[in-house]
Amino acid sequence: MTNCKTCTLTAQRDAGVAPLWDNIHRTAHWDVVHSYNTSLLGWLVLVTRTHRDSIDELTQEEALELGGLIRAVSIALKQLTGCVKTYVMQFAEHPSHPHVHFHVVPRMAEQPNERRGARIFRYLGVAEEERVSEEAMDEFARAVRRVLAAV
Repeated sequence: MTNCKTCTLTAQRDAGVAPLWDNIHRTAHWDVVHSYNTSLLGWLVLVTRTHRDSIDELTQEEALELGGLIRAVSIALKQLTGCVKTYVMQFAEHPSHPHVHFHVVPRMAEQPNERRGARIFRYLGVAEEERVSEEAMDEFARAVRRVLAAV
């Protein structure tokens, strides 16, 4: 798919040139990355390594692997952020990201009501100066790698 930014990012991971925060963990069918345009540390994204436009296009193997990965990433987020739960969302509607991907996001105990539920997306697509720094994302990525290796 030529207009899919997600496919471009996956190709960078395949080539070994992605930054750590965009190459946290790879399985046979999925990549775990940190969202690049968020103000919430720990906003992780599970990206299918093969372009799929919708969930029904996933293979049986991709779907089976996804369930365990969502659980493992949620465990990592709970350990590393102290969140009370994780939100899992999938839309694949953005014109640059029509590729199936799942947002796995920590919901903190003190999270304001206006940032809970679907309103969590107010942390995404923020201005450059509000975004989590690459250094912080890299540090978090190293911690996620350690937890995932133990789960």
